[in-house]
Amino acid sequence: MGLSIVACGASERWLIAALVLCVGAAACTSAPTDPAVAYIATIQQERAAKDEAFRRQVDQPISAARQQTYLPLKYFPADPAYAVTASFTPARTRTPVQMPTSTGKIRDLEQVGALKFTLKGRALSLGAFVEAGDPPNRLFVPFTDLTSGTETYPAGRYLELDRTVTGIYVIDFNRAFHPYCYYNDKYDCPYPPPANRLPIPVRAGEKLAQSNIPSAGRN
Repeated sequence: MGLSIVACGASERWLIAALVLCVGAAACTSAPTDPAVAYIATIQQERAAKDEAFRRQVDQPISAARQQTYLPLKYFPADPAYAVTASFTPARTRTPVQMPTSTGKIRDLEQVGALKFTLKGRALSLGAFVEAGDPPNRLFVPFTDLTSGTETYPAGRYLELDRTVTGIYVIDFNRAFHPYCYYNDKYDCPYPPPANRLPIPVRAGEKLAQSNIPSAGRN
């Protein structure tokens, strides 16, 4: 099962994008002039659109029986300070990495480089991966942080970044999301490697549904 299926399928991304446009058109009578206000409004629209996409895709990834528990998805408040510029350093050679998954399997990936950035005054780095043999057109960036297991899913969260020609990215932790195995144990989700364990709390992006805090490593 590919990363795009584990994380956020291509068809779902298009559905969410379309719903964002619909929500924005219906909700906005005039565009905010403050960039921070506009940014937060965009994040809120994306989150509402994802909830709607999940409701429409019954049983994928959230079963009808669990929708009341998980939907609407829970998030930290959107904060522009968690959207940071990162520089990408490509690996000299693509490094094979075997990541354990939530179903006890091994996923063959390749690290194609590292993203270096500063968050909350700390210089940090995250490895960027693709499926073994895939072109590096979309970077898979799994991570854990000091909220993992208490405020967010113990097995970590994901970011997906479209490849840029400049090597400059915006890592937006407000868009960090839980892997589908958080909602449904039928999905096979790779666990972030030790090098992608951030030594700070990242209180941005998706967080746990308070009524259903799972134990670490739960399938």
